[in-house]
Amino acid sequence: MKMAKKYSVFMLCAAVSLSLAACGPKESSSAKSSSKGSELVVWEDKEKSNGIKDAVAAFEKEHDVKVKVVEKPYAKQIEDLRMDGPAGTGPDVLTMPGDQIGTAVTEGLLKELHVKKDVQSLYTDASIQSQMVDQKLYGLPKAVETTVLFYNKDLISEKELPKTLEEWYDYSKQTADGSKFGFLALFDQIYYAESVMSGYGGYIFGKDKDGSYNPSDIGINNEGAVKGAALMQKFYKDDLFPAGIIGEQGINVLESLFTEGKAAAIISGPWNVEAFSKAGINYGMTKLPKLENGKNMSSFIGVKSYNVSAYSKNTELAQELAVFLANEKNSKTRYEETKEVPAVKSLANDPAIMKSEAARAVTEQSRFSEPTPNIPEMNEIWTPADSALQTVATGKADPKQALDQAAETAKGQIKAKHSGK
Repeated sequence: MKMAKKYSVFMLCAAVSLSLAACGPKESSSAKSSSKGSELVVWEDKEKSNGIKDAVAAFEKEHDVKVKVVEKPYAKQIEDLRMDGPAGTGPDVLTMPGDQIGTAVTEGLLKELHVKKDVQSLYTDASIQSQMVDQKLYGLPKAVETTVLFYNKDLISEKELPKTLEEWYDYSKQTADGSKFGFLALFDQIYYAESVMSGYGGYIFGKDKDGSYNPSDIGINNEGAVKGAALMQKFYKDDLFPAGIIGEQGINVLESLFTEGKAAAIISGPWNVEAFSKAGINYGMTKLPKLENGKNMSSFIGVKSYNVSAYSKNTELAQELAVFLANEKNSKTRYEETKEVPAVKSLANDPAIMKSEAARAVTEQSRFSEPTPNIPEMNEIWTPADSALQTVATGKADPKQALDQAAETAKGQIKAKHSGK
């Protein structure tokens, strides 16, 4: 599913009252019963079950159990678990986006994992961080993705690529004529705009000393965030971005312009590799450009994970399965089938993986990126921030005025919806 739309699903899921936290299942003694002859159910992502077919067969043989794999869109699995878990028809292991972890834990839907540090150390710091809530682990990373720069090799060569966003602005000034464009991005959405704002010192939430997010410290309107928004506004103000790129249909306009050969470069993600390939575009992929201050544009790291349902009747075995599916060997096998970049550190330089331009771009960009905040309060950021950025893009408000209003709205919603935690 497209990352640009992922958080809308997250918002829908988290809209359920946080009072559901008390509804999670109680600890069951059956979780410690003998595993022999048991059956586990795994909810895997759509069209991804081939990636774990061999791992599942090996686990079944080793543990003398049956594992049933059901494919479901991974961003909607928590939504389904709310209904199917209590009904006894849910999974033992599911897969989900890292930015849903906090809400799912608050609602009592996930089982805490007790995994040794040497297992946790297999994964990149950012990916394992996405699975932590209050210093407790609730999942193991299976794959990571970030936004990257796609460029049309028939319009601009790798050697000609501007190195900074400001240089891309200059390039676009020379090439944009109303029907063809240079560089395009969905800067009216915080998911993409944070790449620029954070490079100048903006942030979503500050962090406490223990590394946990502090929802009372919102940085979407600080001096750096405002500076970044002003830079992005120039692309709209000077007609370097088409009018249709703003709002809900913006992503469709951006992708269409690229597949039609009318945009030299866009910011998107590996979820579009197949679509752009089918469109016959001679494209390249690389990390996002730098900013004039020398810092690289950041991005949100999307982390897919394996998690254990709190409704599982055999949580210990389910945890073993999650650990097994996410280990180094099975992560590499899954990559070979699905092309999703694994979160295992040792695979970052694996020749079989790094021969993929998409994997190289995601891996390189990950060095400059952070996980999307996984706390429930993140729900209150998306809409106010997007609304503010759209007023900036359309010139209806200056960046400081718009972002101040967004921060005030977000703080009010956090106080109203989350102060009882």
